[in-house]
Amino acid sequence: MELGFIGLGAMGHAMATNLLKAGHRLRVWNRSPDKAADLVALGALPVATPAEAVGADAIVFTMLADDAALHAVVSGPDGFGARLGAGGIHVSMSTIAPQTAQALAALHAERGAAYVAAPVFGRPDAAAAAKLWVLSAGPAEACARVQPLLAALGQKVFPLGSDPAQAHVLKLGGNFLIMGAIEAMAEAMALGEQYGLPRQTLVDVLGASIFPSPIYLNYGAQIAAHDYRPARFKLSLGLKDANLVLYAAGKAGVAMPLAQLAQGRLAAAVAKGRGDWDWTASALGASDPA
Repeated sequence: MELGFIGLGAMGHAMATNLLKAGHRLRVWNRSPDKAADLVALGALPVATPAEAVGADAIVFTMLADDAALHAVVSGPDGFGARLGAGGIHVSMSTIAPQTAQALAALHAERGAAYVAAPVFGRPDAAAAAKLWVLSAGPAEACARVQPLLAALGQKVFPLGSDPAQAHVLKLGGNFLIMGAIEAMAEAMALGEQYGLPRQTLVDVLGASIFPSPIYLNYGAQIAAHDYRPARFKLSLGLKDANLVLYAAGKAGVAMPLAQLAQGRLAAAVAKGRGDWDWTASALGASDPA
């Protein structure tokens, strides 16, 4: 198929590469064009505007940093929204507010196109290995059409029905749980250190007993070793996601005090100049001097 792909950060670049490896033709656009160089070598066609990313099959993927960037590539002066046309599909893989998804879904529907929410769990290494967990929601026909494409990007696709907002809420819920796990591990390690317990020992024992999960093992190892650079997922983006969680909670009238704590840790870390560090660096807040 001839597909469009917009957003070539660490995650998007890996996804685009896997679509090319699966035999699809890609039109690629990124705000910094140089990030497309190796994809062009694999056969991708670089385009000058988001609108030009719409190819023959009228399916465009987006993987962007935030809601504002997504709105710009869809509805901006050179946006692809007006060009997608009847029967077109926008596959949105970014972590965004559910309200943004609803607005974009309505906008596309007015033009006869479809919005498919497809946010993912997994970091760039999982994206490169096509081992992402993909959440999929939107019009049934559009979801069925892009299912094989999503399958090329991950180890499992979770169908979540027709409401795209639900996929984005689930993504925010998952990221919130990771924030909570980071905070819990940070506090446990800070306590243990005061009694001479090595941080890695805590991770090893808890990871092999009551918390045998990738989050506790992988993120725990990072926190134990203070392995915060280079970032697998930037702390500034984690703060954006925490803000989205609290925004969605506010819209729904849901109290989330733990999310407020996590947001505060992330905001404090950004204020200390750690925005480009890995988001596990928010754990430093549990042991930083007051």
